[in-house]
Amino acid sequence: MPPRPQFHTGPLWRAFLVFLLPLIGQNILQSLSMTVNAIVVGRMLGTGALAAMATFMPVAFFFIAFLIGVTAGASVLVGQAWGAQNIGLVRRIGGTAIGVTLGLAAVIGGGGWLGAPAILRLMGTPPDIMAPAVTYARAAFATMPVLFVFIVAGALLRGTGDSLRPLVVQAVATVVSGVLTVAMVGQAGMGVAAAAWSSGIAQAAGLAVLGLWLRARRHPLAPGRALLAALLPDLGLLRAVLRIGLPTGAQLVVGSLSGLVIVGLINRFGSDATAAYGAVSQIQNYAQFPALSIGIAASIFGAQAIGAGQSDRLGAVLRTAMAMNLALTGGLVGLVYLFSRPVVSLFLSDPEVVDLAQHLLHIVSWSALLFGAGTIFSGIMRASGTVIPPMLIAMGCVLLVELPLAVLLSRQMGLGGIWWAYVANFAALLIGQGAWYLLVWRRRRIIPLV
Repeated sequence: MPPRPQFHTGPLWRAFLVFLLPLIGQNILQSLSMTVNAIVVGRMLGTGALAAMATFMPVAFFFIAFLIGVTAGASVLVGQAWGAQNIGLVRRIGGTAIGVTLGLAAVIGGGGWLGAPAILRLMGTPPDIMAPAVTYARAAFATMPVLFVFIVAGALLRGTGDSLRPLVVQAVATVVSGVLTVAMVGQAGMGVAAAAWSSGIAQAAGLAVLGLWLRARRHPLAPGRALLAALLPDLGLLRAVLRIGLPTGAQLVVGSLSGLVIVGLINRFGSDATAAYGAVSQIQNYAQFPALSIGIAASIFGAQAIGAGQSDRLGAVLRTAMAMNLALTGGLVGLVYLFSRPVVSLFLSDPEVVDLAQHLLHIVSWSALLFGAGTIFSGIMRASGTVIPPMLIAMGCVLLVELPLAVLLSRQMGLGGIWWAYVANFAALLIGQGAWYLLVWRRRRIIPLV
């Protein structure tokens, strides 16, 4: 059984960093798997195939938004139960989350396969990439059940304070996915769909490794009779998970819907703009991964502190997370600016599209620092079960700041205006979440949820 972080011994920054670094590594490897697929597709199949992948990305994020909400709720509850060292409760929460995930995956995967052409038409996908976009989308929907279980398994383990196993499993999946993508595209001639099929197969292999590892260690979340019995959702625990997860999922759904609108705006500028968007999104994901990871770590540490009856340490968790964001996210953003052109050139070969993508990257990259700070505030509040105000703030920033500005600035400034709208959204997010945390939330009494 992995040890939980100890809040009462040693410096907090050390325990935070030990948990955080594998989490950042996992997120980077997860994105690297997507990046390798994008590079292989872009280089071997051309800009049109890369644009076909890029136009589906917001669709994928939309359909996994609810799942991420469920995993956020489950990881908070697992964190509190783990902090209290209630192992039976940890298993029941994990089984409930996995059971709901499997049902959700079956519905989305089947419906998405059938509805892929209509979804992509609604997004205004350029006609010259519609056929490969549909092919890729259907393969991605078919492999979603594996992806969903892969995501929820990592979230549950992180709730127990274990970020190392998810890192190792992600490493296995990344290597397998990269090898398979090259083979499927270059040797088997499977086209753009190979990127989705290879990811699904690789994640299945990673889950197999994880299951054997957990069983060998007799982990409470190891696959077996006890966990299988817990897959039938406990309605009381499910309500507690959804109480946190539904608002978080709703927030992500709104963000994903905004992504669909943004892609629709970008598609109006042509397939070169869509390809540049795909490259910039890939790189910006790397810049944001430390920020995302720090927000997750802050939420987990906060939940475990609450479960252990140490709510007085939440302020220290906040300060530690903010310092990590400044150092790690800021450092990575600096590297992005320093090496922006060679990095963009990994995805794109057309010099004009490379110039466009580099310009867009220069506009948006620094905003990862703002995004990270806002995420830390909301992550700590979520650890206590406070999700409605952070959700409303985040949704308001998207609906009232990002989308109106994206439409307005795209007309006045062209394509670059859309990226300035992202910057404005993250700035508003930081101001809103920070104000609610400092002026309202920290004055409240914090009690465990389970």
